[in-house]
Amino acid sequence: MTQESWLLRCIECGEEYPGAGVRYRCDCGGTLDVLHELEPLRGRVGADLFDERRGSRAAEDRSGVWRFRELILPVEPRLMITRGEGNTHLYDSPAAAAYAGLDRILLKHEGENPTGSFKDRGMTVGATMARVLGMDRVACASTGNTSASMAAYAASAGMRAFVFIPAGNVAYGKLSQALAYGARTLQIDGDFDAAMTLVEQVCAKENIYLLNSINPFRIEGQKAIGLELMQDLGWEVPDWLILPGGNLGNSSAIAKGLSEARELGLISQLPRIAVIQAAGASPLYRAFTTGLPLEPMEADTLATAIRIGRPLSWKKSLRGVVESDGVVESVTDQEIMDAKAHVDSAGIGAEPASCATLAGAKKLVARGVISRSDTVCGVLTGHLLKDPDAVVGYHKGELNEIRSNYANAPEPIPATLDAILEAIHRD
Repeated sequence: MTQESWLLRCIECGEEYPGAGVRYRCDCGGTLDVLHELEPLRGRVGADLFDERRGSRAAEDRSGVWRFRELILPVEPRLMITRGEGNTHLYDSPAAAAYAGLDRILLKHEGENPTGSFKDRGMTVGATMARVLGMDRVACASTGNTSASMAAYAASAGMRAFVFIPAGNVAYGKLSQALAYGARTLQIDGDFDAAMTLVEQVCAKENIYLLNSINPFRIEGQKAIGLELMQDLGWEVPDWLILPGGNLGNSSAIAKGLSEARELGLISQLPRIAVIQAAGASPLYRAFTTGLPLEPMEADTLATAIRIGRPLSWKKSLRGVVESDGVVESVTDQEIMDAKAHVDSAGIGAEPASCATLAGAKKLVARGVISRSDTVCGVLTGHLLKDPDAVVGYHKGELNEIRSNYANAPEPIPATLDAILEAIHRD
């Protein structure tokens, strides 16, 4: 297929643009969707094909993104920049379910992607589109995960990468990746939203390809999370799909992908989508509960990956929530960190933002929105080691304004056999 196989459509005014060329927004300022011609795929693309590819040895089939390429970006394999992303585990955790008040919860761990977060799903497509368009420089604003992913994929493709990070608001587990992969890292004296404004201006002026979630092709790759989850479940749809919400590209992408899968007959219905925001960065939650337009806010949360007060993809995300009869909820940092302690102690582990998923599940069960017996799947977006300072700080009781309710602190003991034996036999 060629770039004429898809179009870009504004979600605000409906204006359409060719798939070729560099464009992130409509002339009216609205964000864009990638439109695929689904009708020609009917009867030709289905569960049997995707399941067959899962057992293939070809790189484009083994990737948990490019396996679904007809629904994401139908380009030739030679153009694909892939690191074998996807194929993440779906964990059945009785301990997490008990904490949330559920009979069962299944957790899809996107922290098992090559650079440790779900962003690799989108970045493989965004970087590939840069190659298709003949671009050799890419850039992003990031609180961490996006920069780590972009830097890795750019290095794999031989592209120059520029990262704009907010001053003092990036976890070292993420920043270290961007530096290690060779990205030119510019620390902006401001928050994420200031960095995002600047990177858009720089990319427009310098003809650098922007790989934030405003890029509709990067978002297309993240659809694969929902598609692969359905494949994990034998194409049976759960009652609920719960995930964190920051810039909201992930929730909008998953909702779009599942809606297209339903249209093609891959699934019979949509799961209800619950987007969980940190209370200190919850503009979508406020818009959803009040029915008013989204009002940006100054974000403040320990969950750095979702510390975003002006989310770019909020209208797309809200569209998916409404279409699926879903909800938006907010949780405090205390609830996030306590939920994290349970995800971690179950042997799964995830960064703080990921654990908004379990915290949100617990809150929605307590409110009666989700029933104990409902089939619930949650998405964990990043690896435990993305933010090791938060882990150690919680267990040592050193996080400001956070009670370490489930602490597992290191125990100082004398260097004697008797002291060690006493310690290991202590309840």
